[in-house]
Amino acid sequence: MPSLEAVKLTKKYGDFTALSDLNLKIEGVKCVGYLGPNGAGKTTTLKIFTDMIRATSGEALINGHSVHREKRAALARVGSLIESPEIYPSFTPREALGMIAEIRGVPRSERKQKIEDAVSEVKMEEWIDKRVGKFSKGMKQRINIAAALLSDPDVVILDEPTTGLDPRGMAEVRDIVKSLKKRDRLIFMSSHLLPEVSDVCDEVAMIDHGKLLVYDTLANVTSKFSGSGANANVVEAGFSREVDGVSTIKAIESLPNVLAVDRIDSKNLRLTIKAGIEVQEQVLSDLAALRLGLVSFRPSSSALESTYLNLIKDTL
Repeated sequence: MPSLEAVKLTKKYGDFTALSDLNLKIEGVKCVGYLGPNGAGKTTTLKIFTDMIRATSGEALINGHSVHREKRAALARVGSLIESPEIYPSFTPREALGMIAEIRGVPRSERKQKIEDAVSEVKMEEWIDKRVGKFSKGMKQRINIAAALLSDPDVVILDEPTTGLDPRGMAEVRDIVKSLKKRDRLIFMSSHLLPEVSDVCDEVAMIDHGKLLVYDTLANVTSKFSGSGANANVVEAGFSREVDGVSTIKAIESLPNVLAVDRIDSKNLRLTIKAGIEVQEQVLSDLAALRLGLVSFRPSSSALESTYLNLIKDTL
């Protein structure tokens, strides 16, 4: 089972403390969003986990191995994308990834297949022999993610992977991140975009001033800290067609465990439901049974925003 663990992780730059006794243990196949304001310590954490910088004290462990004392074993099954590197514009993805595969020690006999598999996973097969200089930012970022997948990692570390992309590029990268979980991977992704975390991640860890504030499932975090109450969760339900008519809304409101229904727009509703993962499962099943064209069901981004604002105050 893939795992990441920070044990009393501390990083100081002179008098400035970027991380302060960070303790965080993540295990299993999932996507964990790492949230916090600028300067909170997110990128510092990821750089320590990839051995780009050294901690002042404490330890970073990947799959039970110390990143600093057992670097080769710790990073053998890790793919990372930190601060999006530029690709030489005259290279094709095949050439760029070939160079990276060689540097990383991928056996020559395996490189062609590894490169094609990684490019396929980010849905860039038709561009594999085109010059990168003609790519959009989103396409380049997909190739950067492909570079992180060359070793078929079981731990993927991403530092704000959609930063600087247009809406289409952001959507494409988010879809790719979602698909990474299907290959039994643990994804640890920093972000400052709350709707992105709500859409992509299963769990969330929040950090501020180098200290961990909370780590839990999205549903538990939002129910505890968003203001919706300890006994309630807020979720968003999306439909393939318009949800219209008072009778339809009343039918949803009458479902067991549904406390309130608010319309976001014609195809999206915000539901306040009783707390608990079993309750979410039942509400999802009941909604699907109404045959209204349900296509998505996730913790509300507004609830996560409320949680964020309640927990992170001093830096706003």
